[in-house]
Amino acid sequence: MRNVIFKLILATLAFSHIAKANTIHSERSLYRNILVEQNGDLRCLKFDEKSSQSSQSCMYVSDPKRLVFNYTKLTFASLLLIENPKKVLIIGLGGGTLSNTISELYPAATITNIEIDPAVISVARNYFAFQESDKVTAKAQDGRIFIKRAALKKQQFDWIILDAFNGDYIPEHLLTKEFFTELKSVLADGGVVAANTFSSSKLYQHESATYYAVFGDFINVSLKNRTNRIILAGYKTPPTAQQISQRAAQLAPRLAPYDIDIHAISENLHFTQHARDWPADTKVLTDQYSPANLLNF
Repeated sequence: MRNVIFKLILATLAFSHIAKANTIHSERSLYRNILVEQNGDLRCLKFDEKSSQSSQSCMYVSDPKRLVFNYTKLTFASLLLIENPKKVLIIGLGGGTLSNTISELYPAATITNIEIDPAVISVARNYFAFQESDKVTAKAQDGRIFIKRAALKKQQFDWIILDAFNGDYIPEHLLTKEFFTELKSVLADGGVVAANTFSSSKLYQHESATYYAVFGDFINVSLKNRTNRIILAGYKTPPTAQQISQRAAQLAPRLAPYDIDIHAISENLHFTQHARDWPADTKVLTDQYSPANLLNF
């Protein structure tokens, strides 16, 4: 009996060793702890070594084109609303997955990545195959400062992606009525804002009310029993069911290599003009009132 128990213990220890991710890079930047971990074919960027749920970006080393996270795939619901984006702005780089994918899909597009932490940019280059070119750039800057300066320069973007949020922290200054107003001023006519955010906390109602106060009705893209949602805002006219179906059919073969099922995603668009699921008196988040990290629990 003792031998059996001993063998079970050894097997458990061996399995734990195999299953445990190896840290292949770690550093303390000006803003956070940064770790790159690899478990078999899966390589992930993390900002908190204490949490197993803190991966910011992941890639399959043998197939970097195939997307890992559902929220990343849901972001491409934006393409049901816009065609052939020429100028793309991404706030929050992570491993550069979104930038790489969009660049492959639209090689003529100019893509500007804004990331507050220079160390994250370096890690994306060295460990996650982040691709830069004369059309794809990364700038170490606070997203709101960039938007303010872009507005002064009268710059416009067809597709603005907000991906600076994670499960542990929300940059509160990127979640206020004033910021969304600034964001709206650099959104090109016919463009769309796509924001990766949450669907399962007290923040949901306040965030929804704030988006609505600036952009009017928007679209929630979310899957059942998931804590993430993608907000699509800024569009002038909501697409019809027929338009969505046609666009999905056109996009499906192009997005399939990235493991994006655009048909399934198109069935999970929730239009707020049909159901505004927050109280009318919900307090809007402002630069003076934005306790986002207290509400996000």
